[in-house]
Amino acid sequence: MEGFDILNLFIVLFAAWGAGALINRIGYPAILGELLVGVIIGPSLLGLVDTSSTLVIISEAGVILLMAYIGMEINFKDLGKASWAGLLAAIGGFVVPFGLGYYVVTLSGGSSMAGLFVGIAVGVTSLATKSRILVDLGLLDTRIAYVLMAGALISDTLALIIFAGLSSFIDAGAVNMAEILFIAIKIILFFAFATAFGLYVLPRIGKWMSGRNIENRTTYFTLLLLIVFGLSELAELVGLHGILGAFVAGVFIKDGVFHDKITKDITRVFHDVSIGFMAPIFFVTAGFHVTLDVFKTDLQLLLLIVGVAFAGKILGTVLFYLPSGNGWREGLAVGTGMNGRGAVEIVIAGIGLQKGIISQEIFSILVFMAILTTLSVPVLLTWTTNWLKKRGELVKQFSRQGYVILGANPLALVLGKHLAETNKVIFIDANKSICEEAKSQGFDCIHGNILEESTLNEAGIKDFRTFIALTVNNEINLLASQFVYDTLFIPEKFIVISRNKGEGGSINLLSSVSASTLFSSKVDIQPWIQKIQDSNYREVAISMSQKTDTRDWVKSQDSESKPLLPLVIVDRSGLKRPFRYNDFIDAGEKVIYIE
Repeated sequence: MEGFDILNLFIVLFAAWGAGALINRIGYPAILGELLVGVIIGPSLLGLVDTSSTLVIISEAGVILLMAYIGMEINFKDLGKASWAGLLAAIGGFVVPFGLGYYVVTLSGGSSMAGLFVGIAVGVTSLATKSRILVDLGLLDTRIAYVLMAGALISDTLALIIFAGLSSFIDAGAVNMAEILFIAIKIILFFAFATAFGLYVLPRIGKWMSGRNIENRTTYFTLLLLIVFGLSELAELVGLHGILGAFVAGVFIKDGVFHDKITKDITRVFHDVSIGFMAPIFFVTAGFHVTLDVFKTDLQLLLLIVGVAFAGKILGTVLFYLPSGNGWREGLAVGTGMNGRGAVEIVIAGIGLQKGIISQEIFSILVFMAILTTLSVPVLLTWTTNWLKKRGELVKQFSRQGYVILGANPLALVLGKHLAETNKVIFIDANKSICEEAKSQGFDCIHGNILEESTLNEAGIKDFRTFIALTVNNEINLLASQFVYDTLFIPEKFIVISRNKGEGGSINLLSSVSASTLFSSKVDIQPWIQKIQDSNYREVAISMSQKTDTRDWVKSQDSESKPLLPLVIVDRSGLKRPFRYNDFIDAGEKVIYIE
């Protein structure tokens, strides 16, 4: 029996990895591949694997860790960036599909409790799915991104709370007013205890461990596992589901609780253990419970639920978004982005099936609904955002702003002058006299070693959006970017890579630190520094008549055999950004270069 379970585990993991990797290559989240391969290898089609006790235990633990990781990835501070618009989108995108889903099920002969579960499932939206798609479409710096993330956070949190209440009522059996009051008191006490623990006890534990120089990642990981499973069990004891306790535990594991590097390392470990190992087992085995008979016996109900999921989410968001003043077209884009479902919906549906609240047919319909709606997001969101972009209505909104530039050499100062017109710029340099020269030109410059945290803290680098490494030494540039990557959450990193063969830097290493090449190619910057120092250069601005990739633009200029160095791209509103690899120059934008 043990050998059979191990074989099942191997097959499920291999299938999850293969299907997830395959569907990722075509631009969709791995969860879709995991669900689909579960249908294929499960009892519905090939019958290669069936549910076993080993798979059930691992998948349930995987869901707990997944919800903790989702909680870790949520930053409540970002809700303020979306503010009123995000709240409206969340309410409209949850309430309307929730109501429609409930009535479709009850009018089709289902119970009220089944209708509520379906309503919750069609009302949620996938936070993890949104993050991946926003990155792929290059929308993270837009107002739409913040509204989508806020909407996903609020709707998923609301869904979990409603689900927790329903779960308690179901477990209580016959419910009277005294029972309802008792359940409500238990829920309030749980949230009060969890909040007090997260806000007051956990930071003190972190401070105590830091004071004793405990830096072992395994120790922190074990501690957080105890906290996650402890709050999960506490949630179960008060009648809630364990996933809510895990989610709450993850939310409180934030910056400032532990050392920044420890927090980032632990988040990665939770990601790898949950998304890389245990959670895929849950989603593959969820596919085992999907029956294809719904296409024959319940096709009408399938089409109705999928229809209300699409219409309720998109139209509900558009309708409720109108008071934001951002326009119905932006509301339509937000609605198409929020239409995808994912982990939370499948988890809730799976628990409903386990408790006998929904049938296997309803569960199958909800899985297909999650697949179809998520598949639609990249297509519809691309179409709506491109429409907004053409109309000039795609609004940029940064959670962090400003540039930290390593190296205060003459070339860096020229670049800094352009960027400082609309952004905060601060320099870091280990050479005191160079730093003083930068200060004499009106810049803030921190004298210190970039590889020391005291220097980063003095610069306040955590509040900046972009880090630029602009020294003549490739290895220093890469080391500094690696250090920033390992210790801080800086969204953008641009690095100068020189053509000097003697240097150890390479463009191939940039992906390891999630960085991009400044100037969009390898450049030996020392001659340019000398030209600027000798005042033997001039700046030129040219307008683009058609959209061009930055790398293609550099190649076209190289073919003209005249040495030049592109500094910044100026958009139609006058905002300047560094010229770097993997960017586009739109028609009507300008390139400023030196020659």
